[in-house]
Amino acid sequence: MTSTTDHDAAVSASRVPSFAEAFRVWARIGCLSFGGPAGQIALMHKELVEERRWIGEQRFLHALNYCMLLPGPEAQQLAVYIGWLMHRTLGGLVAGLLFVVPGALVMLGLSLLYVLYRHIPLIDAVFFGVKAAVLAVVVEAGLRISRRALRNRAMVMIAIVAFIGIFVMKIPFPIIILAAGIVGWLGHRIAPATFSGNGHAGKQGQPAFKGTIDLMFERGELAHAEPSAAKALRVCAVWLPLWLGPVALLWLLAGPHSVWTQVSGFFSAMAIVTFGGAYAVLAYVAQAAVETFGWLAPGEMLDGLGLAETTPGPLILVLQFVGFLASYRAAGGLDPLLAGALGALLTLWVTFAPCFFWIFLGAPYVEALRGSKALSAALTAITAAVVGVIMNLALWFGLHVVFREVRPIAFLGLTPDLPVLSSLDWRAALLSAAAMLAMLRFRMGMVPTLAASALAGVAIIRLTGG
Repeated sequence: MTSTTDHDAAVSASRVPSFAEAFRVWARIGCLSFGGPAGQIALMHKELVEERRWIGEQRFLHALNYCMLLPGPEAQQLAVYIGWLMHRTLGGLVAGLLFVVPGALVMLGLSLLYVLYRHIPLIDAVFFGVKAAVLAVVVEAGLRISRRALRNRAMVMIAIVAFIGIFVMKIPFPIIILAAGIVGWLGHRIAPATFSGNGHAGKQGQPAFKGTIDLMFERGELAHAEPSAAKALRVCAVWLPLWLGPVALLWLLAGPHSVWTQVSGFFSAMAIVTFGGAYAVLAYVAQAAVETFGWLAPGEMLDGLGLAETTPGPLILVLQFVGFLASYRAAGGLDPLLAGALGALLTLWVTFAPCFFWIFLGAPYVEALRGSKALSAALTAITAAVVGVIMNLALWFGLHVVFREVRPIAFLGLTPDLPVLSSLDWRAALLSAAAMLAMLRFRMGMVPTLAASALAGVAIIRLTGG
């Protein structure tokens, strides 16, 4: 017998939400999407599946698996995908933009405050503490992902090789990801059980119910989701110029060595290879921004990640902070704050415009791709490599937090970055150990750990006299 609650839910699900209703819900999700992709996906599940039943459980997981196949922030792309299903292209645009804009505005404000007040002693002390918490957050993320990804010795070996490749041999991140994908694809042919993509499957045994989108599909109201070559060509004709047009224009007007060209070109490339989430790509971005382009100091990258951890929206918004500082310091004839804001906007554009392109172009075709065991095996290997890349990020951050001086040391023709032991900062080491203990042993959340570490940083700097 059907309960009254189930009946009410079914009636509610049968009604297509208006665009205004969806707009309010996406705005709410965008303002509350703290906690990284896991927290953001959980929030969307609660709002869209459990409370409103706009999408069924299995279809939600199905869509999530689509987005895990793509480069870029999977939570934001999931929002775009569901918004597109309900209200076509405009719905996808609104869902994706509202997921990003609140956090981007906060991040812009924090970037402005950072360059204006960064060297006030109190602010210095706050960031001293925040860096310790950021290190703990990255380590915890790496351990969480490793538990899911390293399911056998082959995956562990891929992670180790990826770590050695990026830390010791300084192989570029995109090459490591490409190589891991090839290994997974070949591994599927040689040992399919070892490289099975079970880690990318959705939860099993979930209660099945039909949400609004499922009912729309049954009523034939999702014709816009059917693949066609004409639609694909239209998407390419619109979104490729929107994404890459500004990059080409800046290259022509400002030349290849302009900071604007470098920022747009570098982050456009990152948008193509950001498999594995923000923590994976940050290792490569941090090293490129600090060592290759000289846009930031090592400590500033840590500061930016700390700011991004405290804002709603995708963690990849830390790239906005990088673009802001790069443009702020190479303003040319512009006011530095204006140049920084324009650099932040440019970074946002080339980072997130591809996310819409991937969904609008690929969503009608991705279901067939998701059934490919070879592709799933490639993604399994990539996820294992991402663990090694994240461990590199944790080590890179740890060295720059705990030691005042890190320099390349020649060894067997290689030059890995190693610390100068005499430059150990015991205060930073103590705060980092305390933050890791709080998160890993006592399961303290990210935001409380950041807040407590900031207060501890102020206290310890005052007690030790700076």
